[in-house]
Amino acid sequence: MVGQAGMNGYLLLEGGAEFGGQMARPDTRAIELAGGFDSPVCIIPAAAAPDKNHERAGQTGLRWFKRLGAKRVTLLSLIDQASANQATIVASLLNARFIYLLGGFPRYLKRTLAGSLSLQAILKAYREGAVVGGSSAGAMVLGQHCYDPHTGAVFAGLNVISRVCIIPHHTDAGRHWVPHLAALLPASSLIGISEQTGMIDDGADGKWNVYGKGPITLYRRGAADTYYPGQTFSL
Repeated sequence: MVGQAGMNGYLLLEGGAEFGGQMARPDTRAIELAGGFDSPVCIIPAAAAPDKNHERAGQTGLRWFKRLGAKRVTLLSLIDQASANQATIVASLLNARFIYLLGGFPRYLKRTLAGSLSLQAILKAYREGAVVGGSSAGAMVLGQHCYDPHTGAVFAGLNVISRVCIIPHHTDAGRHWVPHLAALLPASSLIGISEQTGMIDDGADGKWNVYGKGPITLYRRGAADTYYPGQTFSL
């Protein structure tokens, strides 16, 4: 499945170095698509839990979205499989219009959400028009395929976007993953996203717009196409 206006909500994929600089551009656009500054925003910090960074990173995100003008921002205590099934967290996600997944450890985030009531709530909110997105690991898990840089292995993502593998930090470490992933996933598209850069499927007919600082590089069928802020492309 892929988000398209009129069918689902919108997807926001970011390449890292979030909560600062030119990330204001994609994040403000996401808030607008979610219904404006009075719409509820929920931050999921689970990916940062393995190294005990979830509270610090979550508070940074909370301050960031408030600084952008969002008035109803909640940092959820969703950090493991048990909390992913808590009724209060599920209720918050069902009510959210913008759901943001922090970066960190992609395999842990996938394992935390897979099969949970929280994931059901996220997908329901998305089908009903919410924006769902994240940065780095938070973006990676939304693809059908997900790369674990700690082990070099590919594992199944949440498949919100089919036939893709998302590569954050593309102008830094991420670009070195491309040859390995291209060999492992020859039938899939690889999406390389620069830091301080985001992409949102808010264009006509579900096309993706590039926001922020750097380019998006799309690898498919042996070719690499690069798109810059202000440009639009299709997967």
